[in-house]
Amino acid sequence: MARLYFYYSSMNAGKTTALLQASYNYRERGMDTLVLSPVVDDRYGAGKVVSRIGLETRSYDFSPAEDLLDVVTRTHDKSPIGCVLIDEAQFLTKDQVFQLGEVTDQLNIPVLAYGLRTDFQGEPFEGSKYLLAWADNLKEIKAICDCGTKATMVVRLDEQGRAIRDGSQIEIGGNDRYISLCRRHFKARFYDDND
Repeated sequence: MARLYFYYSSMNAGKTTALLQASYNYRERGMDTLVLSPVVDDRYGAGKVVSRIGLETRSYDFSPAEDLLDVVTRTHDKSPIGCVLIDEAQFLTKDQVFQLGEVTDQLNIPVLAYGLRTDFQGEPFEGSKYLLAWADNLKEIKAICDCGTKATMVVRLDEQGRAIRDGSQIEIGGNDRYISLCRRHFKARFYDDND
């Protein structure tokens, strides 16, 4: 029986690298994969997922309004899919997380979703919230804070390197805009840094 997996962490933990490795493993065994990525994350251009270490693959870019069960069904009808993998899964909607559950339950295709648990204010993303609630298996991928402990939080920085406290939940960026920290250092940067 197929399962819905959610691999979560803060930034810079290797989520995309792990996704690309999983896709490679399926393909090495002769099974096609479908890699999905949100259209909002256009850092590396449309139609591809790229890791910080330089690995990449082509992907299907989905919008928040798209029915992912329909996307997977149409693709699977053309050529059988061994696994569906989602990059930046925090950007999924509640409906899309439900649809991915249907992919596992109706089509018996495993779904591996990779994403952030919380935003720069420590609040859950919609997709992450429902993946944490509905996924069959939850797997944490570890990132490291500057102090050497496990990083679980993300801080958005301004041009001077100070923590930004408010703004849109979604602002695409990398190491130039975000850092991963443990909870203690997140609180120090987010609540005390600007006082």
